[in-house]
Amino acid sequence: MNKNEMLVAAIQNGTVIDHIPSGKTYQVAQLLKLAELDTPVTIGYNFRSKKLGHKGIIKVENKFFTDEEISRLSVVAPNVVLNIIKDFEVVEKKTVTTPDDIYGIVKCNNPKCITNNEPMLTHFHVENNLLTCHYCEKEQDINSVELV
Repeated sequence: MNKNEMLVAAIQNGTVIDHIPSGKTYQVAQLLKLAELDTPVTIGYNFRSKKLGHKGIIKVENKFFTDEEISRLSVVAPNVVLNIIKDFEVVEKKTVTTPDDIYGIVKCNNPKCITNNEPMLTHFHVENNLLTCHYCEKEQDINSVELV
């Protein structure tokens, strides 16, 4: 195999999610509900990466993600890179960053929190990888959260 040969086919239009920590690749696919799309999706993991050692990559044809979808990504895989592809060319690169506030993505780990007992969106303030529930002020590490 030619060492310059691509391991995954190029896409004409869509989004390539790159630099996903390998162990988070399927969680990212689940979070973005990629199984529900009717467009081709390519998922690969354990590719060599100078930055991560090993990485995952997801290519989604004819799909451009909303800011809300991207902020969901930041919880499980911060610092992934989204490459926006048009006519086989990268027209934009976005590095996903965790916002200051997260709504409706993470479950509060306090069983007595109102968000676990009433039908309402969760709301967390984010600071230094620490999530603080807006309602009960319970703190949890962003790396060990349960998604809603």
